[in-house]
Amino acid sequence: MSAMVWAITLVGLTLVLGFDFIFAFRNRNKITTMKAAATWTIFYLSLAIAFGFSLGTWATEQARSEFFAGWLTEYSLSFDNLFVFILILARLKVAKEREEIILFIGIVSSLFLRGIFIAAGSAVVNRWSWIFFFFGAFLIYTAITLIKESEEEEWREGRLLNFIRSRGASTFVVALVAIATTNVLFAFDSIPAIFGLTKNPYIIVTANIFALMGLRQLYFLIGGLMKKLVYLTEGLALILAFIGLKLIIEAAASQGWHKIAGVHIPEISLEVSLIFIVGVLALTAILSLFKSNRDEAKKES
Repeated sequence: MSAMVWAITLVGLTLVLGFDFIFAFRNRNKITTMKAAATWTIFYLSLAIAFGFSLGTWATEQARSEFFAGWLTEYSLSFDNLFVFILILARLKVAKEREEIILFIGIVSSLFLRGIFIAAGSAVVNRWSWIFFFFGAFLIYTAITLIKESEEEEWREGRLLNFIRSRGASTFVVALVAIATTNVLFAFDSIPAIFGLTKNPYIIVTANIFALMGLRQLYFLIGGLMKKLVYLTEGLALILAFIGLKLIIEAAASQGWHKIAGVHIPEISLEVSLIFIVGVLALTAILSLFKSNRDEAKKES
């Protein structure tokens, strides 16, 4: 993408975030209503979808497919972030009217930190193609870890939070640091995952921004829904494992390894990846809601 496209995109997204900040700041002492959260969530979803479709007209069809694959993956991983946010704010007993501004500042700070990660990742990928072996193995390891820890719902303060609390930091500051650092930790999964779908820095940046932009509003909508998405972790683990395998295959191809023991290594196209991601997310939602409704019916009977 040209420098002009980058400038227009970043200025436009900054203006949207600025308007969002004004809204969050004005309502920093108010409890966020479901109506406001739903309105902003629909706005951000519509904005991301419109942007993705527009790529096919002024960029390429490939860019459009890469954006939607990356955005859907990042957005689905964001649901895992939200579950941790719910635990953090509940554990710290943050006042309901303070949640909105905390989430906004924490998410915006993570955008800057992720930008650094993306820049570093792009530099490493362009120089050493074999790094995809590491990225792929890491995602598969993360997928296995998610499955093992799927039953854990406890969040505890780490050493950093204990340290700043001992220095007299308020609950507001502790919550801000907790949200920001949690977002950075999740970036260790999400950044390698999107590199498995696209190597285009513009797509990587915009997909991450759009996935995080609506995260705050989504938080206020899905508190109850999270309890119904009982298979979300398993679905995300499956997506991460799939992308991890795709990265390893691409790394092998970059090294000229097209066969293993005489067997040709298949290429996983972007179209297959997009269909797989959408299919897993849809199946996860359907099976989760079916199980939740069945469990509720058993309790009532």
